[in-house]
Amino acid sequence: MALTRRSIATLLDLVEIKLSCIEVVDREDHREVKALRACREELRQMLERQPARALAGRPGLVPMPEGPQPSIG
Repeated sequence: MALTRRSIATLLDLVEIKLSCIEVVDREDHREVKALRACREELRQMLERQPARALAGRPGLVPMPEGPQPSIG
C-alpha cells in the first residue's frame, strides 16, 4: 500500500506530537519512546524517498520542515 507525501507528513507530525508529550517514568515508557523514535525515522526516510510530484506546479505549497514543532501555550 502506497502512502502520499501528505499522509506520511501527517503521520510524522502525530509521532512527533506524541514524543513531545510522553513522560518517561518506567521501562515501558522508555520502550515506547524508542519505538516512536524508530517510527519517526522510518517516516522521515519514506518522505525523503517519495517523489515531490504532489507539490510540483502547485503555488503556495512547500515541503514541511523537519525537526521539533514549536509548542503552543
